[in-house]
Amino acid sequence: MYKITFQIEGATPVVMEANEGDNLLELARRGNVAIDAPCSGNGSCGKCRVKLLSGQVESAPSRHISPEEYQAGWRLACGCKVMGDAEILVPDIASAYQSRMKTADLSSPEEVALFTAIQQDVQAAGIAFETGFRVLSIALAEPTLDDTMPDDERLIWAIQEAAGVEQVDLPYPVMVKLAGALREFGFQVTVKGLLEGNRFSVLDITGPQDTGLYAAAIDIGTTTVSAVLAEMTTGKIVAKGSSGNGQIRYGADVINRIIEQGKPGGRKKLQDAIVKETLVPILANLCKAAGISAKSILQLCIAANTTMNHLFVGVDAAPVRMEPYIPSFFSWQGLRAGDLKLPANPLAPVRIAPNIGSYVGGDITAGVFASLIWNKPDFSLFIDLGTNGEIAFGSQDFLVSCACSAGPAFEGGDISCGMRATDGAIEACTIDKNTMEPAFRIVGETGQKPVGLCGSGIIDTISELYRCGIINAKGLFVKDGPRVARDRHGMGRFILAHPQESATEREIALTEVDIDNFIRAKGAIFSAIETLLSAVDMTVECIDKVYVAGGIGSGINMKNAVNIGMFPDVPLEKFQYIGNSSLTGAYAMVLSDQAAEKVDEVAKNMTYMELSTHPGYMDSFVAACFLPHTNRQLFPHSVQEV
Repeated sequence: MYKITFQIEGATPVVMEANEGDNLLELARRGNVAIDAPCSGNGSCGKCRVKLLSGQVESAPSRHISPEEYQAGWRLACGCKVMGDAEILVPDIASAYQSRMKTADLSSPEEVALFTAIQQDVQAAGIAFETGFRVLSIALAEPTLDDTMPDDERLIWAIQEAAGVEQVDLPYPVMVKLAGALREFGFQVTVKGLLEGNRFSVLDITGPQDTGLYAAAIDIGTTTVSAVLAEMTTGKIVAKGSSGNGQIRYGADVINRIIEQGKPGGRKKLQDAIVKETLVPILANLCKAAGISAKSILQLCIAANTTMNHLFVGVDAAPVRMEPYIPSFFSWQGLRAGDLKLPANPLAPVRIAPNIGSYVGGDITAGVFASLIWNKPDFSLFIDLGTNGEIAFGSQDFLVSCACSAGPAFEGGDISCGMRATDGAIEACTIDKNTMEPAFRIVGETGQKPVGLCGSGIIDTISELYRCGIINAKGLFVKDGPRVARDRHGMGRFILAHPQESATEREIALTEVDIDNFIRAKGAIFSAIETLLSAVDMTVECIDKVYVAGGIGSGINMKNAVNIGMFPDVPLEKFQYIGNSSLTGAYAMVLSDQAAEKVDEVAKNMTYMELSTHPGYMDSFVAACFLPHTNRQLFPHSVQEV
């Protein structure tokens, strides 16, 4: 056995035993060492860069590691085999999806406004923002030798009187703590529970001062997980947090994760990655930020795509990717926080926004609800940008939806210098046509050096390269200049930051391969929109409103997105960014019983179209894999200055 030491930048080292020939990435996974691997170890993304500090590994050559970097010790973890004792440096950029987890302070008025708006809009649509959760202050007579009524009956009678119900349920966890709680608080207690008709189900018994009711809404994205903690009676958000999805090290897309969960022990491994490694820390951080006990969380709502829902509850997701693409469930009733060992009241109900198809899940049903297109006469287009691109179109009279495999490019995956929209990411870019000098805006503190490119920055850069005539419709470099370089194979790249200008001391550039990957991603989005409209015998001219959702949407320059053929060429005033609609939809569901019912209704009434079996989709996709499109008439406002 050999000893492998992972020196994790900014964290405690992890020491593991390994056999000769063990794959270094797989070894890191077994030891819960976070190393980003969007391609799931296929060697295509180049994101699992580690540095060999000492010892021996056998490594295959890679186009992602230059000869100079190789000499300096840089390797791809997925391409390394253990050959002896070794010390491996895991840089911050390789583990950033996990190490940069943060709890937001909600300082942005725009961000807070999104949740205020959904509450107001839902109420305006006639949906009450209330649940059946209740807090009862109960004062009981203490037992005596003359009053020997058992504790449960004593409490039940008091609850019946206070709540005006006939039936009271005392679940096992409540019975276990009943005697101790009554005597600890001198028979003056707070009872928290769920009122449903003539039944009151007790969820917790606490002290007389503990009257808080809290709920958590969670968006489980393929790449990013976001959550808010809200006070149930007022809807006030008391904490918000986000992190990378811990499953990312098993692949950036749902297909790779489905394959991974099908391996021996894989299902538990994927479930642990989202529950134990991601949700537990997020919820713990939220509770700490709000200054409350985790047991005060009495309800949760999960909005996620179909695959993420399966992996979250630990159900086999394999049939989702196999024809005829049948999920194990659309909706789930009766799930509780304790079933998944989430840091909340173990009896807290867990609502799951319903799926409607193999690749259109609860994140879209929740998002469509939040957009309120189901309540409007206008023809509205809803676009959720992420690892999967989900599209919905319709009005109060009908709704159709589909999903396309955009891949991880919008989240920075499959892009050599791509990253998520965290500190150090270039989120906006302009290029001077004459000098080719770029100017960009970076996420985070003013003055910091760039680390890489996030989705909105990639859109801007490609649009600017096309506008300036530096690349052609195929994404190939056709103009030379001080910022254009080529490798020994002649492949061009545009240098946004030289090594001395970047935080990583590595060049930040966009290559022809990167551009090609992104063109295919944007092509998937537009062709899905075109196919969906065609299915209902409509064209882009019929669109009254375009709602753009998803984390990437916040920074998108809509003009640039249209310029490269990603979004339909409609007047820019028709576009509206609605934030993380999946999260705001989950927020409404967790705080409103009627909203949850409406989401179920929207899901049942929405028609799902499977693009993989649609006869015209592939032709549309191929036509869209140019800048902006093979049919320039579809994009009359796309500009290329030559």
